[in-house]
Amino acid sequence: MPPDEVKLFDAAELEPESALERQAFYSTDLAGQNASSVTLTQCRFRGADLSGCQLDQLTVTDCLVKDSSWANLRVDGGSMTRVRLVQCRMTGVTWADGLVRDVTVTECRVDLSAWRMTRFDAVHFVDCNLQNADFTNADLRGATFRDCDLTGAVFHHASMEGTRFRGCTLAGVGDLTSWKGAIVHHTDLISLSYGLARAVGIRIDDEE
Repeated sequence: MPPDEVKLFDAAELEPESALERQAFYSTDLAGQNASSVTLTQCRFRGADLSGCQLDQLTVTDCLVKDSSWANLRVDGGSMTRVRLVQCRMTGVTWADGLVRDVTVTECRVDLSAWRMTRFDAVHFVDCNLQNADFTNADLRGATFRDCDLTGAVFHHASMEGTRFRGCTLAGVGDLTSWKGAIVHHTDLISLSYGLARAVGIRIDDEE
């Protein structure tokens, strides 16, 4: 089968410990399913609905996910490698204690997401809504955020040396003491300045 040829996924549900390769999930409704140790390789998702699924130990490799819903998807101990997510709804997604490597997330809604204890390696968030995202204890040293809205995002005890931010909204981000070694474009410093002042104990006088 040629590398770009995929066959349509025609099952009603994901089976635990199943290994699916070169499957096409086009307008597929898998919402609310519970299956552990599923492996997805060279698959294509378009208009697919995985919202509300519990897919612990999920492995996603060499996949394209476009115009799909991962809203409130929960994954513990999963990995994504060489994956592109484009224009997806990922509100409330939880990807805990996992690995995300060589992944690009573009024009996605990723607000209220949680990435606790997950390691990022060569990961790019581009033009995404990441409001109130939770990166507690995450290893973000291999992550880049470009033109993203990170208003209210939490970085408690995150590892951020080398993490890059450019063209981002950083108002109200939490735990700036974790930002040691992060690389912030000079145009982003204005939205970050109030949080930096609070972190070092500077009191802001707003009186005329």
